Amino acid sequence: MKAVIQRVSEASVTVDGHKVSEIGLGLLILVGIVEEDTSEDIAWLSGKISRLRIFGDVDNVMNKSLIDVHGDVIVVSQFTLQASTKKGNRPSYIKAAKPDIAIPLYENFIKHLETDIGKKVGTGIFGADMQVSLINDGPVTIIIDTKNKE
Repeated sequence: MKAVIQRVSEASVTVDGHKVSEIGLGLLILVGIVEEDTSEDIAWLSGKISRLRIFGDVDNVMNKSLIDVHGDVIVVSQFTLQASTKKGNRPSYIKAAKPDIAIPLYENFIKHLETDIGKKVGTGIFGADMQVSLINDGPVTIIIDTKNKE
């Protein structure tokens, strides 16, 4: 799984002119899934994200986690994160998991994250044409790949 985590002061997802998710302070997480992803990837990624110390403390030093600041989350599935750009100019998405594999993993990730942070997680709509709006706070953007745990 690949995730792009953006610390936001606000974010929303709109589909067909209807806002389906909206948050204030928290994280907008874009997630790309491959067929090889497992429940272990989900657990590791969810735990890592929920404990990342990327929110400011009283001295505005990044010492607080999403849990510490009671932040909100929106998770958006984004198969394009699995793009291969090695050859030519048209990205290949062959590595991205097909919906029959990706949807259960995506839903499991959301449930795991809800358990880890103790609150409901907003989402986009899997496979829909979405408009994602955000105000990236900082900006703080972190990329995590469960296949490359550094």
